[in-house]
Amino acid sequence: MVSAAIARNVVGVIGNVISFGLFFSPAPTFYRIIKRKSVEEFKPDPYIATVLNCAFWVFYGLPFVHPHSILVVTINSIGLAFEFVYLTIFYIYATNKGRKKVAIYLVIEAIFFAVIALITLLALHGTRKRSLVVGVLCDIFNVMMYVSPLTIMAKVIKTKSVEFMPFWLSLANFLNGVCWTTYALIHPFDLYVLISNSIGAVSGLIQLVLYACYCSCKGDKNNDESGNGTKPEAAVQLSATSNGRVAVQV
Repeated sequence: MVSAAIARNVVGVIGNVISFGLFFSPAPTFYRIIKRKSVEEFKPDPYIATVLNCAFWVFYGLPFVHPHSILVVTINSIGLAFEFVYLTIFYIYATNKGRKKVAIYLVIEAIFFAVIALITLLALHGTRKRSLVVGVLCDIFNVMMYVSPLTIMAKVIKTKSVEFMPFWLSLANFLNGVCWTTYALIHPFDLYVLISNSIGAVSGLIQLVLYACYCSCKGDKNNDESGNGTKPEAAVQLSATSNGRVAVQV
């Protein structure tokens, strides 16, 4: 019989693989930026937010904050590295105003993170209290980042088109949420990973239901746009959140 520890590790590794793909999903956007040597209308906001999000999840998974969470640390460390690469590319090709924005926000985030880390380590004793404070902050940041996919879902309902909600991304989001929810439920139970990822799983499921309802409208709309010689006015901008959850901006 497979032990709980082995089952948890297997599920966590699968979650890491799926999350890696989601963290990699903005790569085409930045290839486009490099190719055109301009950030165009793309904004750094989701990537700046994801840096802080991943940093807190890495901190949360450390042994002296929340033991037995090495797989949470690994994937969010990878995510943090991805976001810094994305922001470096953005900084290189952005205007002076854009560069200033990135620099200021990263400094603010660094100061905020350092303050929380010092308070957690110096004022809170024991992993239970530290897990509570850092875990609640991680979940708050995650829930805030779910606002972006909700706006996309509202757009799908309004336009009756899934043009800006790719099926494979929605499916990956759902599977990722289910995977990390399962990971959180296996002993040792992790309430904070459970909260954020169960919400993510429900969000992904809703996206798939919407896709099933409106996918037949996609072809019609594309045909209309081709016939009129027009193109969609918006572009999809992706950024992964903690544990590989993806925020989508249009």
